[in-house]
Amino acid sequence: MMKLLPTLTFIAAIGSGVVGGVFFAFSNFVMAALARLPVPSGIAAMNSINITVITPTFMTALFGTGLICLVLIAAVLLGWSQSGSYWLLAGAVIYFVGNPIVTMVFNVPLNDALAAVDPASANGAAVWANHLSQWVMWNHVRTVTAIVAMACFMMALI
Repeated sequence: MMKLLPTLTFIAAIGSGVVGGVFFAFSNFVMAALARLPVPSGIAAMNSINITVITPTFMTALFGTGLICLVLIAAVLLGWSQSGSYWLLAGAVIYFVGNPIVTMVFNVPLNDALAAVDPASANGAAVWANHLSQWVMWNHVRTVTAIVAMACFMMALI
């Protein structure tokens, strides 16, 4: 198993980079573009994205990388003491908390609330405004933590 750790670290670096890139795009221009649309159209577009994002490829990148991080955390805590262990532990914890956990605790509930609202109602406009501020804030967290984790994994491999 210990011989697999450099390979798992490399895969975790790639996964973190892919996920960070997707979230970077949302933080920097996708959500800004959706915010420029009329409220019902913005809500409809975001709801469509939230449905179409659930693909094996993206779920594997997001949650598969999280699963690899759990394996890496366990390996370090069980005594793997190779050079770079601290970088490895830091990257795995940062990614796992900052991406799968933040996604499930913050972003998904905001997406669910948006899906449940009538886009043409006053409540729809309020939920959309909240979504734009809160979802984007938590997406910034996901973006930064994925990129920092990727850098930590790269450092662990040096």
